[in-house]
Amino acid sequence: MLYAALAVVGGFVLLVWGAERFVAGASAVARNLGVSPLIIGLTIVALGTSAPEILVSAVASWQGNAGLAYGNAIGSNITNISLVLGLTALFVPLKVHSKILKREMPILLLIMFVVLALILDGEMSRGDGLLLALGLALMIYWLIQLGMKDRGEDPIIQEFEQEISDMPLGRALIWLGVGAVTLFLGSRLLVWGAVFIAESFGVSDLIIGLTIIAVGTSLPELAASIVGASKGEHDIAIGNVIGSNMFNLLAVMSMPGLIAPGVMSPDILARDYLWMVALTLALFVMAYGFQGPGKIKRVEGGLLLGAYGYYLYTLYLAAQPHASAA
Repeated sequence: MLYAALAVVGGFVLLVWGAERFVAGASAVARNLGVSPLIIGLTIVALGTSAPEILVSAVASWQGNAGLAYGNAIGSNITNISLVLGLTALFVPLKVHSKILKREMPILLLIMFVVLALILDGEMSRGDGLLLALGLALMIYWLIQLGMKDRGEDPIIQEFEQEISDMPLGRALIWLGVGAVTLFLGSRLLVWGAVFIAESFGVSDLIIGLTIIAVGTSLPELAASIVGASKGEHDIAIGNVIGSNMFNLLAVMSMPGLIAPGVMSPDILARDYLWMVALTLALFVMAYGFQGPGKIKRVEGGLLLGAYGYYLYTLYLAAQPHASAA
């Protein structure tokens, strides 16, 4: 058990560091190739912050732990909105000025309901996984087109410009490779430790994915949001979560369908997906700003954190029969 706990902690450390190096390297490579900061921020940075979830989901699916993969995808989205933005707003109340983010938010809602339509039958087939992968490609294409057309004074453009790493191409390629390898090693280590702990305590891998794994793989988003908000980059703080959640629904959720298609736990639809839908709608209402800038104030941040605490309590109650039976 000690080794498993150390594996989980070590896996988290490797994932956080690897994701940071991967994003820095990939962003610098793109910058050296002449890609605009807006396109880099909307695609590479968003994909990079979701890289831990994608790798963990792929490894878990490959090893036959699809529940952990589903829990990682949905749990990360729940964690990003309630814990990451809730905690960030408690430190620094957030305002959304970016028109680009206001275009992304309805797309996030659309993706969420499309995924719901695919899994209403209670399973993730390989066809579903392929459709999600196609949706991922279409979303990336849309984001690139959005970045190419919008070259105005949107505040998020300046924020991306300040955050993107500026390093020589050779060094950027090295860090890109190091980050990718570190992400893979961290995901293998984390999945092994998490599965061992779940089996030891008689808790389902879905619950582990929704809690320990979701929080751990959301650490890059938490760090990026708090740092961005502290610098006054509120749009990046919220944009990281919106982008990550879109990639989680398309890229991370597609992994079990592509690698290990099969029936999903009924708890996902009856409990976890409903929580994600409710929190995403709450984020839309707070951050869209129908009559001016969207705002997530400290009170709302506290409500998001309270919702997350109650969600964890429902998971604790759900895990009791399993633990007792074991």
